[in-house]
Amino acid sequence: AAADAGEIYKSKRCETGYMAQRVRVTPGRTVFAEVMTVFAELEEIERTLDEIAAKIGAGDASLVKKQHDLSEEFERRGGYTYKSRVKSALSGLGFTEGEAGQEISTLSGGQRTRATLCKILLSGANVLLLDEPTNHLDTAAVEWLEEFLRAYAGAVVIISHDRYFLDRVTRRTFALEHKTLTVYGGNYSYYVKKKEEDRCAQERRYENTRREIKRIEGIIEQQRRWNRERNIKTAESKQKMIDRLEKDLDAPQNAPDSLRFRFGTKQSGGNDVLDARGISAAFGDKKLFDNADMTVHRGERVFLLGPNGCGKTTLLKILTGRLRAAGGSVRLGAGILAGYYDQAQEELDAAKTVLDEVWDAYPKLTRTEVRNALAAFLFKGDDALKEISALSGGERARVSLVKLMLSECNFLLLDEPTNHLDVTSREALEDALLGYRGTLLAVSHDRYFINKLADRVTYLSASGVQSYDGNYDNFLEKRAARTVAEKTEPEKKNEYKEKKEREAAQRKTAAALLRTEGEIAAAEAEIAALEAALGNPETAADYQKVLEISGGIDQAKARLDALYEKWGALGG
Repeated sequence: AAADAGEIYKSKRCETGYMAQRVRVTPGRTVFAEVMTVFAELEEIERTLDEIAAKIGAGDASLVKKQHDLSEEFERRGGYTYKSRVKSALSGLGFTEGEAGQEISTLSGGQRTRATLCKILLSGANVLLLDEPTNHLDTAAVEWLEEFLRAYAGAVVIISHDRYFLDRVTRRTFALEHKTLTVYGGNYSYYVKKKEEDRCAQERRYENTRREIKRIEGIIEQQRRWNRERNIKTAESKQKMIDRLEKDLDAPQNAPDSLRFRFGTKQSGGNDVLDARGISAAFGDKKLFDNADMTVHRGERVFLLGPNGCGKTTLLKILTGRLRAAGGSVRLGAGILAGYYDQAQEELDAAKTVLDEVWDAYPKLTRTEVRNALAAFLFKGDDALKEISALSGGERARVSLVKLMLSECNFLLLDEPTNHLDVTSREALEDALLGYRGTLLAVSHDRYFINKLADRVTYLSASGVQSYDGNYDNFLEKRAARTVAEKTEPEKKNEYKEKKEREAAQRKTAAALLRTEGEIAAAEAEIAALEAALGNPETAADYQKVLEISGGIDQAKARLDALYEKWGALGG
């Protein structure tokens, strides 16, 4: 797009890579082939080297220098690793080997977006312009992208609603507000803090200046009442001071319209809010999870995490009674009123207006009360008369939040509540939930949201639910420690087993050595006895007896030699 005014200056060495939210792909190519297009020059060099090698093999020695120079360029530009880098990047962004071989136009919009992101990251550009790069990425892929960008040697400019991602990756923040771009020297969290400090400082300066102007106006009025020449000159001088102050007076800008609401509760309910035991879920022959246990107590803010497709939404719907479990039991505590936020907003009637959707749900409210509630969620004037079918995803989300707020339930179950909400609305929702006196169970991919609210994180897998005290950062730390422990435990068990086996073998060898030494002593005694008998005059006179004893001595000596060999082998 062309600017209406202004100029853009680029370094001669600046190569930009731009990723838009909406992407275009070339039909007929696989995902792998589409990403490989960024290395078209390396592929051409590789083909040329193959042709040169074939000609040299046929006897054309004149191409040896060209082969050498081209090989050096190929190596310098990463020719021996570019294919493995493509495979690694595709894997990091969540593509299986099978998906990488699929025709790209047959994939979902999210998959095509990920393939385009992969191309941009590998393009060799030294300035990346990324518009919502974490859309359509699961948590593992986002974490891979974070590490890639943190290690990236070039510059990166990012538009994103993922505040945790921005905190991890960025070092400066450009805020566009009131048609002005303001630069903050830190990540998102620094920006939020500094912006509030600047706003407070601006308000103080404004109020102080207004007070000073009022004080000087009082002096001017007094001087004019005295109406002498000297007083008139003083008044004129003071008026010039007011003119200068008013010229520099910078009135604080009104903050953009934002959601302003709170979640109330009709009653507190019992201490045991939810008790789910042995929950299992399946669709046809495919089992999502089994033996899931979950206990939630009053006042807790619990988040349910897990890989994509593991069944988090299904579990939430089972807990609210919207789906039937394949097994297990769910019990809500005494006095518990559960309110559910559906990320798909399937419970909204597309044919109704915003006003009617809310009013029909709460018919006892007056029109003014419903209008006021809608205004708190930025549905003012004719906006409240829009049909649900005409609303954007963010507007539909706000309608669902209005209904949830009016329910005054003491147990909120939220499925991806920050989806479709801009940053300002997410912060308003966070503030409302921080002030909520009920109990919260939520599914979310918004790690900043989780970090700000959670006092416990649960993780759903095929084998059940694991619980971790603390927020998202605590969860990461404890899960990493558990993973290390799980890997280390078998090693420790193997070491222990091997140690026991060694000790048993040593004991067995020592016993065998002791037995062998006893057998050696017995054989030597037997030989000595036979030799003594052979020296007896009576025996020497009996030829047959001499032969028998001599044969016995030979056998005993042969047995003794074998025992000595065994003794030596045992370490004697």
